[in-house]
Amino acid sequence: MSTENGSSVLPNGGVCCSFSPGQSPLRGNKVTVVLGAQWGDEGKGKLVDLLAQDADIVCRCQGGNNAGHTVVVDSVEYDFHLLPSGIINPNAIAFIGNGVVIHLPGLFEEAEKNLKKGQGLVGWEKRLCISDRAHIVFDFHQAADGIQEQQRQEQAGKNLGTTKKGIGPVYSSKAARSGLRMCDLVSDFNEFALRFKMLAEQYTSMYPSLQIEIDGELKKLKEYADRVRPMVKDGVYFIYEALHGPPKKILVEGANAALLDIDFGTYPFVTSSNCTVGGVCTGLGIPPQSIGEVYGVVKAYTTRVGIGAFPTEQNNDTGVLLQTRGHEYGVTTGRKRRCGWLDLVLLKYAHMINGFTALALTKLDILDAFSEIKIGVSYKLDGRNIPHFPANQEVLHKVEVEYVTLPGWKTDISSVRNFHELPENAKKYVQFVEETLGVPIKWIGVGKSRESIIEIF
Repeated sequence: MSTENGSSVLPNGGVCCSFSPGQSPLRGNKVTVVLGAQWGDEGKGKLVDLLAQDADIVCRCQGGNNAGHTVVVDSVEYDFHLLPSGIINPNAIAFIGNGVVIHLPGLFEEAEKNLKKGQGLVGWEKRLCISDRAHIVFDFHQAADGIQEQQRQEQAGKNLGTTKKGIGPVYSSKAARSGLRMCDLVSDFNEFALRFKMLAEQYTSMYPSLQIEIDGELKKLKEYADRVRPMVKDGVYFIYEALHGPPKKILVEGANAALLDIDFGTYPFVTSSNCTVGGVCTGLGIPPQSIGEVYGVVKAYTTRVGIGAFPTEQNNDTGVLLQTRGHEYGVTTGRKRRCGWLDLVLLKYAHMINGFTALALTKLDILDAFSEIKIGVSYKLDGRNIPHFPANQEVLHKVEVEYVTLPGWKTDISSVRNFHELPENAKKYVQFVEETLGVPIKWIGVGKSRESIIEIF
């Protein structure tokens, strides 16, 4: 039986679930999600920085310090790997979710390095929250990562091109149920030490060349436990309160990108986490109903760090020009990025998985130098068009890309701040991408600084 306000009356006369008529118990604040739509390095940090300026909470939901976001504020360039880019906002809480894997020395080194650059990180430790369910990356995970890459090179003649930050090994420990989490570190340290020793012994048995100074490591970890304890919260409860409390703007920044997703990326040349929209639910404890806008970030051309199939790659003067004009080097590794034309087959695939509500098109200014610009619009395999993005790497290596060629604009657009002021051919390029994908482009990036963004609607 229900009361007039929609509450249920229990047999003993009690009342439960006092929701207004028509109100869902899952209603509340929605989260806005920013995700990479290619192979990473699309410029997510800049969009997150823009949206984070009036956000209340900015979250990271997956990955580790293998990711890199660059944010430029007042001519100061900040590099983030574990810290959410929103940490620069002194009025926002930065939250690292349970899906993130945390290398504690890397976390504190990153904060201290950025603290020296400018005022953006002053007081960072007071506005950072970390989920107690997040797994810990140990130094031996990173060492094992390097050994695995060496073994792959020796055995198969090629490696995966990992960042050697221990990401694969720690997610392996997580899946094998032998990992250690932040809640273990800040609870009973004696119990933590026993489990740490067991895990370390497993790794030394798997990798005989690996040497772990267990007592020294535990001493450092105890010190980190004391420093990080005030930041560690029950992440599920923290997020639930944020969703169902007073109105709040909650922003989620994805690390890596769709084509690096462990399930949907160009496997095996992928990362070890879900960097598509599903990773937001599992990496933060957010129900699907609480996800609002999902913004995909797309570079105006395509880049990739490391090896793996890359259908629109340009191993020629075009690729060199894109690389040099775009300063295409990995934020985390410093490796030179491979470059090629925009690939709309790849982007359609990313949209199938993520359901983007709008896109940010970044680094359009890098195309200023071209008299003609190509866009990949379809794949052919054995002379026939294929409607899907191939899962198999060998097949993806064989596809033939069909291009549309558009005229360039040969004009510096870096100072443009209004869509209507763009050269006609630049507008046509943007509109072609938008119409082909069927997703509106909300922002256009034309430079490195916070101000170099054209907002269309």
